Amino acid sequence: MATPNFKVIYALRETAAQIQNSGRYEWGHMGGCNCGHLAQNITSFSRAEIQRYALQKRGDWSEQVIDYCSTSGYPMDLIIGRMLEFGFTKADLRQLENLSNPEVLAKIGVSYLNRNVLTDTVLYFYAWANLLEDQWIASVQLPDFETKQLVC
Repeated sequence: MATPNFKVIYALRETAAQIQNSGRYEWGHMGGCNCGHLAQNITSFSRAEIQRYALQKRGDWSEQVIDYCSTSGYPMDLIIGRMLEFGFTKADLRQLENLSNPEVLAKIGVSYLNRNVLTDTVLYFYAWANLLEDQWIASVQLPDFETKQLVC
C-alpha cells in the first residue's frame, strides 16, 4: 500500500475534492477517471495529455500498470513512474481504478463500490486517505513522558 505520509494523504484528499467539484469525472476517459485525476494532481500532465499518452498503448489503467516499464519511452510509463515515485504502488493504482482495495473497503464498511460512480470514487479516495492517516499516526513514536523528568 502507498506510503503513509503527508504528501500522499494530501494528494488523495485533494483528488477527492477535485473529482467532487470539477464536474469532469469520466471513468472511461484515461485522464478523467480515478487514476487520471490522481495523475493530474501529482504530475504536471493535464487530463488531455494523459488521455493522448494512454492511447499510445493498449488497455485501461489496470492493464497499463501491469505492462509498465520504466525504460519503455512511452509517456504513459513516465506518468505511472512518477506516481510510483510519489509513493503509490502498482497494486494501489490497479485497485484505485477498480475501487477494490480490501482495507479501504473495510474502512468504509462495504464489500463493493461501483468504479464508475462519482460518489463511490470520492468516498474511496477519502477513506483511503483516512486509512493512511491512521497508519501514519500509529507509526509515530512519542517519548514516554511519564518516566522523564520535565524541566520548567
